[in-house]
Amino acid sequence: MKNPLVSLSGLPPFSRIKPEHAEPAIDRVLAENRQQTETLLGQEGDFTWDNLVQPLEELDDRLNRTWAPIGHMNAVVNSEELRAAYNACLPKLSEYATEMGQNERLFEACKRVSDRADELGLDRAQRKMLENALRDFHLAGVDLPAEKKQRFKEVSRELSELTSRYEHNLLDATQAWSKTIGAADELAGLPESALELAKQAAEQRNEDGWLLTLEFPSYMPVMTYADNRELRREVYEAYVTRASDRGPHAGKWDNSDLMEQILALRYELARLLGYANYAERSLATKMARSTDAVMAFLDDLARRSHTQAQGELNELKRFAQEHHGLDEVEAWDFAYYSEKLRHHRYDVTQEELRPYFSETRVIPGMFRVVERLYGIRITQTEGVDTWHPDVRFFEIRDEEGALRGQFYMDLYARANKRGGAWMDDCISRMFTRTCDQIPAAFLVCNFSPPLGGKPSLLTHDEVETLFHEFGHGLHHLLTRIDYPAVSGINGVAWDAVELPSQFMENWCWEKEALDLVCGHFETGDPMPDALYERMKAAKNFQSAMQMVRQLEFAIFDFRIHKEYDPAKGGRIYGILDAVREQVAVVRPPDFNRFAHGFSHIFAGGYAAGYYSYKWAEVLSADAYSLFEENGVFDHQSGASFLHHILEQGGSRDAMDLFVAFRGREPRIDALLRHNGIAA
Repeated sequence: MKNPLVSLSGLPPFSRIKPEHAEPAIDRVLAENRQQTETLLGQEGDFTWDNLVQPLEELDDRLNRTWAPIGHMNAVVNSEELRAAYNACLPKLSEYATEMGQNERLFEACKRVSDRADELGLDRAQRKMLENALRDFHLAGVDLPAEKKQRFKEVSRELSELTSRYEHNLLDATQAWSKTIGAADELAGLPESALELAKQAAEQRNEDGWLLTLEFPSYMPVMTYADNRELRREVYEAYVTRASDRGPHAGKWDNSDLMEQILALRYELARLLGYANYAERSLATKMARSTDAVMAFLDDLARRSHTQAQGELNELKRFAQEHHGLDEVEAWDFAYYSEKLRHHRYDVTQEELRPYFSETRVIPGMFRVVERLYGIRITQTEGVDTWHPDVRFFEIRDEEGALRGQFYMDLYARANKRGGAWMDDCISRMFTRTCDQIPAAFLVCNFSPPLGGKPSLLTHDEVETLFHEFGHGLHHLLTRIDYPAVSGINGVAWDAVELPSQFMENWCWEKEALDLVCGHFETGDPMPDALYERMKAAKNFQSAMQMVRQLEFAIFDFRIHKEYDPAKGGRIYGILDAVREQVAVVRPPDFNRFAHGFSHIFAGGYAAGYYSYKWAEVLSADAYSLFEENGVFDHQSGASFLHHILEQGGSRDAMDLFVAFRGREPRIDALLRHNGIAA
């Protein structure tokens, strides 16, 4: 049988892709890429864009297109067989990437093309792509002596394997825990939507009663609404001890050693390249100018937020004591009493809002928002091969009807699917004399599925999540750059890549936009003005507490990479405790093992880069302030953001693109104002 991953054209044939196809396909593509690279380097005459750089881009694109469905399916329909195939490919991909990055002949050939950029008439995007490529050669160790090159390759391969094991441990630990509840009164306080989900989960396992899990649509309602304090504590402990040495599965999927190894290897890799630490190395591909600048930015935000955050915490404690007789608010109480305080003060809850945010209304409404902003049209397409029956497929066309991009949408939580929400690259835009490649993306969330004949009903927080990921998708799909290495999200500085996503969240709060997005799922009635005003008034409820919590994560991440000392080890929880002493107002219990589940930095792309969320919030708030001045659907402002940010991808420095859009460098005041924090 022909391997469906070999010689892919068009969209991936997901229904025909089996685990046994992965490794042979990767082996073949890697072998052919190596052979063709040698052929390109052996040609006579001067190297040019057309005879070297573009063919290399096509080789990279073929590899990326082969790997994209494998990596994606490992995340959304995980199985033992698929995981084994995925893990078998990782060291081969790592070795190939390092081998290409350390190829001195390839480096010199690309450098010769870059040096002749004027003579060859290269455009700005082509020059930026070569500039990034030459930088990445250095970051791959092209300048190192032979023995250090070999060690660099070994470290890179080990890191690839260790981070994958970390992620799989977390998935396994999350899925291993569940609790069946036999009596309804044990679940008092839970909203009907959460009870229906728990009932459905039990039925799917042929059990009576209600089944709780650590998937977020199950976990969060328990923490927010369950009157049973002991149940909240039990679920909280299971969640915050996943993949660790503590909790109900202590030691079984323990990430402790993996974290230490990952930090040690990242430090070694950075030192091989001549950097003082991995935090310094990480900034080579970011906007921030220095590690000191990052820490100063985070410390400044913490200083501005801490007093207000402490006041918000004190208010919560007083409320819990005065209205509910609770003398000591524990970690498993915060969400529960915060929701009660929110309702007490603003007379609004997430559950009261949920009926107005059915996915059947939110998704087309979100599409109408971006259609008004950017002059595009989004339509669903039937009959496209997908990895699960719940997945839907859409096309984006411009005002002339030209196809600009395509995307899959996988919204619901389920077994063997990684938690969280994300956008990923399926196909990158590439236009050449012989290639006409439209970009495609994966948009993945973990919302509650439709229940009891009703559509999936989202909280307003989930609506923001959906808008956030769609913002990433638009960045990838609306690009006008023809070279995959700098089209869409590719080549964008990591601390700027969150700008389009966080920017989109702003429309979740505007009445003019919400009129398109929400309506009661049964009657179609719009959200009452009074309810909207209460929701808007509650926007910045505990915003300073949320700010310092995110700063705690960002400072912790940056410090463990900046301060790593091989003689002392990672000191992971020692540094985390020190950060909490400086920043946090809420101190979790000793058994909390937050770092063991912090996959963004130990298994994702945010190592020494979690601060990017806060930096991008500065960019987002300042960018959105233009719409606050001119109107939330101002056509000229929308066209400017489309042209200067979304269409440009990584073809220019992120700061240059922001200045082209906003007319100046970003300012922090809009972020503070949006969060209700005094400047």
